[in-house]
Amino acid sequence: MVINVYSQYFQAQARFSGVERRGALVLLISDSEAGMISYKVAVSFFPHRDAEDFGVSYDAYFEKEIYHAPGRRSKKRETAFLESLRSEIDAIAAEHDAVVDWKHPLNEARMG
Repeated sequence: MVINVYSQYFQAQARFSGVERRGALVLLISDSEAGMISYKVAVSFFPHRDAEDFGVSYDAYFEKEIYHAPGRRSKKRETAFLESLRSEIDAIAAEHDAVVDWKHPLNEARMG
C-alpha cells in the first residue's frame, strides 16, 4: 500500500523540457507490501504559471529510495525521515540544476 506520508507545494526555480518551472511538489512516500516497508523522497517541478496552477508535470519528477527493510510504518522512523527531507530534496534538485524555495510554501503541509 502506497501512502503519501508528507506532501507540500513550494515555490521553485528550474527548467525542464524547455519549460520554466516555478513550483515543486515535495513528497515523503511509504510503500508496504508482503512485510516489507520502503520510503522514498520525491520532488516534481511544475510550471505554476499563476496562483491557481498546480498542474504537476511528470517529466520533471525525481525520487530516491531512502529506506527498504522488513517491517511496517513507524512514527519514530518517519519523524527522522522528515527531519532529513530538505537535505535529500536539495541534493536531488542540485543534480538537476533546480532549487526548492523552502521559505515560500504554496500550501499547508499534508500528512498521511
